[in-house]
Amino acid sequence: MNENFETLFENSKYSQNLKKGQIVQADVIDITSDHAILNAGLKSESTVSISQFKNPEGEIEIKIGDTVEVSLEDIEDGEGRTKLSRQRAKNEATWKEITKALEENSVINGFIKNRVKGGFTVLIGQINAFLPGSLVDIRPVRDTQYLEGTNSEFKVIKAEKRANNIVLSRKAAIQGDNIESKTELMEKINEGDTIEGIVKNLTDYGAFIDLGGIDGLLHITDISWKKIKHPSQHLTIADKVKVKILALDKEKQRVSLGLKQLDQDPWDKIIEEFEVGNKMTCGISNITDYGLFVEIKDGIEGLVHVSEIDWTNNNPNPHKIAKIGDDVEVMILDIDSIKRRVSLGIKQCLPNPWEIFSQNFSNNDRIKGTIKSITDFGIFIGLEGNIDGLVHVSDISWENENTINLGDYKKGTEIEAVILSIDPQRQRISLGIKQLEDDPFTIFMTNNPKGKIVNGIASEIDQSNALVMIDENVKGLLNISEVSRDNLQDIRTVFKGGDKVEAKIIGFDKKNRTVKLSIKAKEATEEKEALESYKADESESIAKTSLGDLLKSKFTKKEKSD
Repeated sequence: MNENFETLFENSKYSQNLKKGQIVQADVIDITSDHAILNAGLKSESTVSISQFKNPEGEIEIKIGDTVEVSLEDIEDGEGRTKLSRQRAKNEATWKEITKALEENSVINGFIKNRVKGGFTVLIGQINAFLPGSLVDIRPVRDTQYLEGTNSEFKVIKAEKRANNIVLSRKAAIQGDNIESKTELMEKINEGDTIEGIVKNLTDYGAFIDLGGIDGLLHITDISWKKIKHPSQHLTIADKVKVKILALDKEKQRVSLGLKQLDQDPWDKIIEEFEVGNKMTCGISNITDYGLFVEIKDGIEGLVHVSEIDWTNNNPNPHKIAKIGDDVEVMILDIDSIKRRVSLGIKQCLPNPWEIFSQNFSNNDRIKGTIKSITDFGIFIGLEGNIDGLVHVSDISWENENTINLGDYKKGTEIEAVILSIDPQRQRISLGIKQLEDDPFTIFMTNNPKGKIVNGIASEIDQSNALVMIDENVKGLLNISEVSRDNLQDIRTVFKGGDKVEAKIIGFDKKNRTVKLSIKAKEATEEKEALESYKADESESIAKTSLGDLLKSKFTKKEKSD
């Protein structure tokens, strides 16, 4: 026999019409762990890998005795065997389905395998097709992860067998199904109804729920009575959920949904459950730059503002002192059920250092502390209880505050002061340094009343005024109008710095802490005193002369009579 097997086979009656790639029927005559033995009525049996007979789940789809379609790959493969392929036969059948779906604009089932650049790979049978991202749904979907590994229906919008190029549209399949189902569903549902749906998509602002032909929007504010950052905190794509229809626009086919509305509003009974002043231990649910949110009840959060966290630090960093989940004791400071706000405080659950200080100290007590900071308006001194007292610039020295040199004081040095006032409610303690000594100006006023003549030295002189140092801590002011009765134009023509000045006290300027002086008044007083003294002397002289004359006259008359 010089003719080979293939020539004999092709010359046989059975094989006259067979060609490579043709689909033929074959019987399963045996199955091993690795192969299936097939008989296609040809010269020899064929061995085909068992993997070609498994479904996507890895299960064997055939049994002995079954008849299956296979593709004729080789009539003789070089060893005299006929080579068959089940997979190629499957692919041919799948291509027929794809072509039919394209021609008839019908839907076809596929398995979304994985995400690729620009879209997804979809398996139609064992043939890869491409699903563009823009054709995934009827509306843009940000999170498409839930689609991977799921079965869905598609429409074929392009199929080129030779190039093995298939493009699908899930969007078109959904739109086709929705036309009738939307109309039917919109006629059945009403506002206030409770309906079941499937979570289809999650966005930053809410979730889209598939109600069975219509997508309803569940806004993030209607998911839970408590504040949430993202719908994924409560929902997962593909979840079945019961929701309440809040609003319905049948003309535009729009549905607004609510999940939290299925439960009672926790704010309805808040006034009955809580009172201002209540203390409780609760968990921190959120942290912001301006405070801590604490969940006092499921669905109700209260805010601890930064100013209510610590007695002595009015602006702490909440992120550094607490973390979400921490338990903290709080006091209810205010409840506003209309605005749905609860104000809480942490420091109110702790001893108030200002109250403690007011119990331990009184006004006029002397106290020591450390300089913590120096500002343009005064000096802050650290006191017991980690609180600060303020020495205002006006209470540093009895001298005019404009002459005070704050540079003489250094941060960190210990200093003594007098307590001027304690205000626990406003958290203020006023201190004074100058009050450690008696006020020299007050002492001077007590010892030198108005009208007294004093001496001093002219120190600062301008055209209209002369500043006179009466003693080390007391200054007098001599105005040009109080120098002379003459029409004086410039006081500097009379005085220069260092000259001695004698003047009369005519008043006190307590605000500017100066003694008002007058030379003119002093001279007037001196003239008046001189005049009064002169008049007194004259009267005495006249009195003496008159008496002498009377006595002389009397004695003269007596001598004549004798």
